[in-house]
Amino acid sequence: MGEFLPDYLIREQAAVGALVAFGVLRIIGAMLAYERGWSISLVSKCFIAAAVLYCLPQVFDLLTHIVGSRAAGAELEGKAAGCAIALFCAPILGHRLGFE
Repeated sequence: MGEFLPDYLIREQAAVGALVAFGVLRIIGAMLAYERGWSISLVSKCFIAAAVLYCLPQVFDLLTHIVGSRAAGAELEGKAAGCAIALFCAPILGHRLGFE
């Protein structure tokens, strides 16, 4: 009947999406902070809060649909991993580019 994607594909897709989105946005945020004289620590805190908000729908799915939440769990793992990698590596790249 219906075919399902394996967990690892869901996890990888979510991780790559979060990695690209938050990596690019974090660099753009660093550029804006540099141009306007904002504190880079404030920008970092805002992006951590945005990453938490980005993962909240899957947390809600896991909490409300205990049975059958296989896809939500895999997607949450991927999003969390992608956000963590992006928010760790983007400041390094921003420093190399001279924005931090």
